[in-house]
Amino acid sequence: MRVITGTAKGRRLKSLKGMETRPTMDRTKESLFNIISERIPGCRFLDLYAGTGAIGIEAVSRGADKAVFIEKNPRAVKIIRDNLELTGLSGRAEIFCTDADNAVLMLTRKKELFDIIYLDPPYGRELIRKSIDLICRNMILRSGGLIITESGKLDLLPERISCFRMFRQQKYGDTMLSFFRMESGELSDREEQG
Repeated sequence: MRVITGTAKGRRLKSLKGMETRPTMDRTKESLFNIISERIPGCRFLDLYAGTGAIGIEAVSRGADKAVFIEKNPRAVKIIRDNLELTGLSGRAEIFCTDADNAVLMLTRKKELFDIIYLDPPYGRELIRKSIDLICRNMILRSGGLIITESGKLDLLPERISCFRMFRQQKYGDTMLSFFRMESGELSDREEQG
């Protein structure tokens, strides 16, 4: 696992041994950031269910102003801290060791808003729907922002979840990336057509 491009390009990232986390493959990560590349510079990025922090770190390496990492596993949180130190990106990151539900409520109280929210929960547990519903009710996503989910190819997601509508879905092997926006949001032609 490595940072693909940006200020930390080529830096190898640590990961947890075993199957406690499921790192996003480089090919999937590269495709994801090719799709959203125009939105990254200057954005505020939320990496919910962060695992090793690879997605949020990639965002900061590519010019995001700040990434917030949410991970409930203390061992994974230590890996995120180590990876931020290895890449020299700690100054533009904040990490919280808590579950996704508590994190959304905490971020709401802090009046935090994000341009991109990335959700990569354990597959097959309906956590994506629950988290998107909570985000809709607490609205921590800026107007025009995106929610991007990573799921298994067998985890079928509906076209609409709460106040968000899926506008794009990409399959990479056993992994599915789904892109959601608010019903009234606008996209560039590049994002809509890919």
